Amino acid sequence: MQKPDIAILGGGESGVGAAILAQKKGWKVFLSDKGTISEKYKNVLLHNGIKWEEKQHTEALILSADQIIKSPGIPDTVPMVVEARQKGIPVISEIEFAARYTNAYKICITGSNGKTTTATLTWHILNKAGYKVGLAGNVGKSFAWQVAENDFDYYVLEISSF
Repeated sequence: MQKPDIAILGGGESGVGAAILAQKKGWKVFLSDKGTISEKYKNVLLHNGIKWEEKQHTEALILSADQIIKSPGIPDTVPMVVEARQKGIPVISEIEFAARYTNAYKICITGSNGKTTTATLTWHILNKAGYKVGLAGNVGKSFAWQVAENDFDYYVLEISSF
């Protein structure tokens, strides 16, 4: 595979959503997951023609990217993330990446308890008031995936403690 513009670490909801948005915006994308990617997400990646691997990280390919988007569950202390930063490769989150591609207002909810209830209730109130609003983050489709497919004026985001 040729050098990717963006390497994505993690093949779950967040990573696949980031891959879809990145590809839609014209980036050459490579997604890598050290574990097994679920059939649901493999099918999405295949359908969208996004290059991916599972059960490994091809370091040379990942560290050749212009930027890396990492899943929130991957600690900043992982050797590949540390090495990427030492090489000057920006390592960002899916939330930060998606925020670059929307002018929507973002209502971000975090904390220890009650995030899902608060986010869902906030989304419901805005939706019933007639606003074009998306619910994302740890609830439903990822923020990046929604930005790729929708044009909301507001996003209510349940943000992980990671």
